[in-house]
Amino acid sequence: MKILVVDDHSLIREALRGIFHDLKGDIALFEAADSGQAMQLVAENTDIGLILLDLNLPDRDGFSVLTELRERYPEIAVVVLSAAQDRNSVTKALDLGAIGFIPKTGKREVMMRALQLVFAGGIYIPPEILAREEAPSTPICATATRLGLQIHAAPTDLGLTERQVDVLALMMQGKGNKAICRVLNIAEPTVKNHISAIFKAVKVTNRTEAVIAARELGWHLKPALKS
Repeated sequence: MKILVVDDHSLIREALRGIFHDLKGDIALFEAADSGQAMQLVAENTDIGLILLDLNLPDRDGFSVLTELRERYPEIAVVVLSAAQDRNSVTKALDLGAIGFIPKTGKREVMMRALQLVFAGGIYIPPEILAREEAPSTPICATATRLGLQIHAAPTDLGLTERQVDVLALMMQGKGNKAICRVLNIAEPTVKNHISAIFKAVKVTNRTEAVIAARELGWHLKPALKS
């Protein structure tokens, strides 16, 4: 497996080398200190499977790099690695197609668990970001008997970002991927990433089951969006 680490801090790259060595011994690790080096390496190695991307790069905003990577190389998974871990940064990264957000400030064990989850096909989000800022005054979800879950929470408590909730709402309206792209003004690979995240969150395997599950959870989502 080929992995690219994009970070201008040599200590971070060195720490990740050790973590990857402990996690998977058969990794071919590439390193880039800025976006220019990163894009060149990806162009030369299109079989890279995972990119760890710092948001604070010396030559370019990390969010714009993430956007370009998802549009040009939608088959490559991207995980954001950043010192910033505020809710807005995490949500924006996931909305742009990242499959995880790992804080640099986390302990080595936390980073290892996060990467293990990513290798297993999961999406890592800092637990503190998933915590509700305030409890809803009334339950907004019903018991999901079909899924065997007892849910008394907001959609974001399942790990869904606001944009993923928008995608789910449009799926409930019967819109296909291209229509969702037009409504939300995002690329089709990004829509597919959001749909995959939705499937994992509600433990289903297709769109029909996701819509049924959402309805059984008591979600009646009607965003003010026009196609």
